[in-house]
Amino acid sequence: MLRRLLDLWIARYAKPSQDALHAVAHLKPVTVVTGASRGIGLALARRFAEAGQDVVLVARNSGPLEEAAAQIARDFPVKAFACPLDVTQADAPHKLDEHLAARGLYLDVLINNAGVGLAGPFETHGEGEVMHLLDLNVVALTRLMHHALPGMLARARGGILNVASLGGLAPGPNQAAYYASKAYVVSLSEAVGYETAGTGVRLSVLAPGPVDTSFHAAMGAEHSFYRQLIFPLSPEATARAAYRGYVLGCRLIVPGLMNTFLAVALRLLPHTLLNPLIGWLLWPRAERSWDETRDNKD
Repeated sequence: MLRRLLDLWIARYAKPSQDALHAVAHLKPVTVVTGASRGIGLALARRFAEAGQDVVLVARNSGPLEEAAAQIARDFPVKAFACPLDVTQADAPHKLDEHLAARGLYLDVLINNAGVGLAGPFETHGEGEVMHLLDLNVVALTRLMHHALPGMLARARGGILNVASLGGLAPGPNQAAYYASKAYVVSLSEAVGYETAGTGVRLSVLAPGPVDTSFHAAMGAEHSFYRQLIFPLSPEATARAAYRGYVLGCRLIVPGLMNTFLAVALRLLPHTLLNPLIGWLLWPRAERSWDETRDNKD
C-alpha cells in the first residue's frame, strides 16, 4: 500500500506516451547494474533481485560476472543475466540495448555503480590514469544516464540510481580527481532529479562513506587514516539503505548514522577547515609516500 502511494506521488505529473508503452509491451522490465561483479554493485544487484526484479549484471570480466549472475538466480526467484561490457566505450549503450532486446528485456532501472579511484597527490598520477577515471566515473555514467532517461520519461516509469560517494560533498586533497568525479555525480543527479520530479521516474544518488570492499586497497588508500578512523559499512548494509532510499524517492541517500552526520558537516564547514583535515585523512601512508610516487612517476 505504501509503495503504491509513493508511486502515485512520484508520478503525479506523469504523461506516459502510448507509443512508448506499446514499443516495450512485448518485453520484460529489468534492472541493469554496472560494476556488478563484486562489492557494492553486486550487493545492489542482489538487493533489487530480492525485491523481485530481474537483473542484468554489467562488468568487463565475464568469469566473475557469470558466477555472480548464476548465484543470484539460485538465491532468488528472478532471472539474472551477465552482460560483459566495457561501459567506457562510446557504443556501450547501444550494445546494452542489443543485449537486452535479444533476451526479451528493456532497461527499466539503471544503477550506475562502475567506478575507479586514485589516491595520492594529483600531479603524481599519470595522464592515462586520470583520463580513465574520468571516462568511467563521469563520461560513461553520463552517457548511460542520458541514453536511458528519455525512454523512462516517455513510459513514465523506471529510475536511475547513481553511486557517488560521501567524498562528492567536499574537495578531497590526496584523492582530488576521485572526489571531483563524485561531486559531478552528486550535482548531476540532484539537478536532473529536480528536473524530472513528478514524472514517474525515480532519480537518486547514493553517497556512501567507506564500505568494506577491496576498492580502497585497489586505489592505494588502504593505509590512509580514514580507513582506521571511520567505521566501514558492509556492502549489504549499504545496498539495503540504497534500495530503501530509492523506493522512498530520496534524491540523496547517505547510508549509516555516522555518515549522515559527516554529510551534514561536509555541507556546513568551510573549505578552509575541510581541506587540511580531509587531506590528512586521505594521505596514502605506509607503502606509498609522496617521494615514492614522484620516483615512480619519473
